[in-house]
Amino acid sequence: MVAVKPFRAVRPQQQYVKDVASYPYDAIDSREARRLTRENAKSFLRIVKAEVDSPDDTADCDEVYEKARENLYAFMSEGTLFQDEKACLYIYRQGMGDHVQYGVVGCVDVADYESGVIKRHELTRSDKEADRTKHVDRVNAQTGPIYLTYRASKNIDSIVREIVAGDPEYDFTADDGITHSVWVVDNDSAIERVRQEFGQLDSLYIADGHHRAAAAATVARTRREEGTGHNGAEEYNHILAVIFPHDQLMVMDYNRVVRDLGGLGEEEFIGRVRERFVVSGNFSRRSPQRQGEFGMYLKGRWYRLQAGEKRLKEDEPVAALDVSLLQNDLLRPVLGIDDPRTDARLLFVGGIRGMDELEKLVDSGENAVAFSLYPTTMDQLMKVADRGEVMPPKSTWFEPKLRSGIFVHLLD
Repeated sequence: MVAVKPFRAVRPQQQYVKDVASYPYDAIDSREARRLTRENAKSFLRIVKAEVDSPDDTADCDEVYEKARENLYAFMSEGTLFQDEKACLYIYRQGMGDHVQYGVVGCVDVADYESGVIKRHELTRSDKEADRTKHVDRVNAQTGPIYLTYRASKNIDSIVREIVAGDPEYDFTADDGITHSVWVVDNDSAIERVRQEFGQLDSLYIADGHHRAAAAATVARTRREEGTGHNGAEEYNHILAVIFPHDQLMVMDYNRVVRDLGGLGEEEFIGRVRERFVVSGNFSRRSPQRQGEFGMYLKGRWYRLQAGEKRLKEDEPVAALDVSLLQNDLLRPVLGIDDPRTDARLLFVGGIRGMDELEKLVDSGENAVAFSLYPTTMDQLMKVADRGEVMPPKSTWFEPKLRSGIFVHLLD
C-alpha cells in the first residue's frame, strides 16, 4: 500500500515562476550556474547551488549550505515565493516536442522508502549523499523532488484528466523549449480520490533522485533519534516527489566513450570485438534500434555490433541489460575497464546530446572509441527493482528533467 500525502508547498508567484524554475542541482556545473544567476537573480539555482553566491568553489562548506537557507527565506520574505495556506496535491505536466507526461506532486513516506515499498535500482555515492543530507538539514527543506514512477493505473489517469481539464496555475516554456504546466489540487474530495487510488498500489519505483531520497531518509532518521515527542506526523517524515505513470516516461540512451584502446592497435581491437559480437561496417543509423544492438564509432567510421542470441536470452534482469552486455562482454574483457564507477578512462554521455556528440568526442583526438546503446526500458528497470538488485551506473537517462523551485517542501 502506497501512501501519498498533500503538503503546503512553497512555490513561486505566477509572474515569477519562469524566472525561478531552474535546472536541478546535478544537471549543470557551478560555472554554468554562476552565469545563469548573473543573468537572472531569481533563479532557484541560488538555493540548490548556493555556491553561485560564494567567491570561490567551496561547494561543500557550511557557509554554502547556510547561504542556501538564507536565499530561500529571502525569496519568501520578498514575495518571490509563498507557501500555500492549505495542504494540496499538484499535477505537473511536462512537454518535450511530441512527448507529454503528467505527474502527481505530493509527499511520500520515509517509512515506505525504508521498508522497500519505494523501490530502488541504484547505489548511492557517499559523498553525494552527504552533500544532499547537509543541504536538506541546514536549509530545513527539500528543495528538489525525487522522480518516482508506478505501473500505470487507468483510475489515476482518469482523475488526472479531470483535473487538467481546468486552467493551470502555471504554464510556461523554459529557455530550453520544455513546457511546464501545474494544476493545484485543493479540493478535499479530489485529494482523497488520488490518495485512495495510490493506496491500491503495491509499490513505487525511483526513476531518478536516489541521492535526494537517501538524504531525506537520513535527515528524518537523525531528527527522530535526536528529537522528543516524535509522533510520525512531522513533515521531516515525508519526501517531496513527482510521481509519473511508467508508460508516460521517456527513457533515453546513456552512451559510453573510452579514452584509449587499452594498448591495442585498431585492427587487433576490432578482432577482439569480433570474437564477442557480430560486427558489420557502415552503420548509417548510428543509434541502435533494438536491444542487443550497439553502435561503435572508431576512426571516423560507425560499426554495428550485435550480441549473440544466447546473451540476449539471459535470465538475470541485470545481466540482460544492454549496459551490462557492453560492460561484461567488451569494456571489461577487451578494454580492461573493470569498474565503470571509478575508471577515469570511461565517459558517460546522455542520449539527449545525440550521436553527433559521440563523433565530436572521438574526432577531437582526446578519445578513441564511442558506443551508442539502446535505451533501458521501464519494464527492465522495474524488474531489477522488484528483485532488489542494482543496475550498473548510468543505465538510464530520463527526459525531460524536473525543474527545481516550482515546489519546495519545508520540514516543519
